[in-house]
Amino acid sequence: MFPDNLKLEYQEKFRSLEWASDQQGFTAWCEGQTGYPVIDAGMRQLAATGWMHNRARMVVGSFLTKDLHIDWRRGEEWFERLLLDAEPSQNNGNWQWIASTGVDPAPYFRRLFNPVLQQQRFDPDGDYVRRWVPELANVPTKRLAEPWLMSDEEQAEAGCVIGRDYPAPIIEHKQERLRAIERYKAASA
Repeated sequence: MFPDNLKLEYQEKFRSLEWASDQQGFTAWCEGQTGYPVIDAGMRQLAATGWMHNRARMVVGSFLTKDLHIDWRRGEEWFERLLLDAEPSQNNGNWQWIASTGVDPAPYFRRLFNPVLQQQRFDPDGDYVRRWVPELANVPTKRLAEPWLMSDEEQAEAGCVIGRDYPAPIIEHKQERLRAIERYKAASA
């Protein structure tokens, strides 16, 4: 296995997974411009400081691999470039864990993190998002995890027009979640 597992999925059954080559999605993810505030906050924090909390690492990793369907190795390489605490075996293990291709036997469908629910659960007051995504600073807390649901009036009051001041979501999580489940099911059949 070693050293192949640094470049190949540890679980052989997932080596047949087809990954998207969505450069536009990858760039939006890298730049913190996905339209999902908690994802964008994490990626902006990483770019600015070279670090992010483990919860943020899991959420942004899940988004890349299971919402955008982009190869975990691209995320691993990006993190390797930016993380101050980058260490190859840890970085690889974390990426394979979140992509559900690593040694941990938890099923893939348990690692499909919903970015809206993750933000509501782990940043309920919006302090983290407001710090790293300042264009959302005046968005009401009840709308902060889903700013695209603001009415035109709410957007005007917040000084944040979705699609102009902050991007609309680049994907629809519920739809991509189902797609991810089908992809993993097919690969493990």
